[in-house]
Amino acid sequence: MMSLPGSMAQRLLQRVTNNDQQLRRHTDQWLSRWLTTTADLARLQCAHRMVDAVIDEIDGRDIRIGSQWLADFASCNYLGFDLDSSIIDAVPEYLAKWGTHPSWSRLLGSPILYEQIEHELTDLLGCEDSLVLPTITHIHMSVIPVLAAEGTIFLDRRAHKTIYDGAMAATGHGASILRFDHDDPSDLERMLRKRTAAPHLICMDGVNSMTGNAPPLSEFAELARRYNAILYVDDAHGFGVIGERADDEPCPYGRKGNSIVRHLGESYENVILVGGFSKAYSSLLAFIACPSDLKQILKTAAPPYLYSGPSPVASLATVIEGFRVNREQGDELRGDLYRKTARVLDHMRGLGMATPNRCGYPIIEIPVAESENIDEVGDHLFDSGIYATMAAYPLVPRDEVGFRIQVTSANPDHHIDRLCKTLTELTDRFAERPTPREAAA
Repeated sequence: MMSLPGSMAQRLLQRVTNNDQQLRRHTDQWLSRWLTTTADLARLQCAHRMVDAVIDEIDGRDIRIGSQWLADFASCNYLGFDLDSSIIDAVPEYLAKWGTHPSWSRLLGSPILYEQIEHELTDLLGCEDSLVLPTITHIHMSVIPVLAAEGTIFLDRRAHKTIYDGAMAATGHGASILRFDHDDPSDLERMLRKRTAAPHLICMDGVNSMTGNAPPLSEFAELARRYNAILYVDDAHGFGVIGERADDEPCPYGRKGNSIVRHLGESYENVILVGGFSKAYSSLLAFIACPSDLKQILKTAAPPYLYSGPSPVASLATVIEGFRVNREQGDELRGDLYRKTARVLDHMRGLGMATPNRCGYPIIEIPVAESENIDEVGDHLFDSGIYATMAAYPLVPRDEVGFRIQVTSANPDHHIDRLCKTLTELTDRFAERPTPREAAA
């Protein structure tokens, strides 16, 4: 048994096994493997101020942890809807009409707020139909097994862990998994040519949650159509940020924030899009864009629609009000978000500080040159008043261990100034000029 701070592993093992020696031996093997895999992350969780921190107070995009105020670059509230006063002020009216929580499952009773959301969402995305459920994790765990049946799941090697978990759940229903190289259509086609059980389901991310990059979606969609497969895309971080291109777009992110399919000029033929409102819209709700026939099937085949508690009324309200703000100000906010993100990326290029981010989206992964420096780098960020997402193995491959910056439109310019100054200090102190696998792409 490996050692963790406070003998956490030993206490957990003792509690789980309840002193049963035979069970203890089996559990010891399982727990040791699990703890070995997550050792770096567990160590940071127990020992570092930037992991598992309790946030005592917020003031806009400033947060207080203990006595320290920090600029928050760990938030995924890309458009700043969580702080929008018009959205906040609108919520009480919804609560007065609907209470705090509609406790029916949606199959038993679906408040008309859901219907409003699905109607407007379908129009925004330009898809045939849509279904909303509480979280993306709910969707992956319930929809992937339905779509895969006893067929074959082709899984991007760097697909989000929740997609992987949904695929693993599908294996319990008879599906098999083949993993193709990240963002590599040629490797996927090599696998599609082989004789494998149908149906075929290709699962991958849209905008990647760590690298900030988008895949060559059109190439994958073409393969899905040619080989009669379904392309299942999780665009949690793209929805609300990137959208359809237009001559009058205020920035390269496009207009409307209607996700990667529209941004890259693709259709929904053989494509199912999954996304969430918990990032750009700051609301607890997620969706699947799909044909109407599939939507009806999922109402009984996907357990969350039947069995899960629904999203609270406040979250439904903030989605509806978020649509309004997106119509009125969304493109302006995306333009501001692009400008601030570009400032950070331009500054990093000037420092020679590499990042996998090649698309210019507001997720900036910064690997450290020496992975053992991650604690000191995190301490320097914290002491400099910068709060970021620490990226330890297995969240990222070992050669990309470092930290992640998420820029939001609600980060004021003086936050960007402080971040750039701190990145310069990190370069000087640690010679942080890493060269991750994707940096040269």
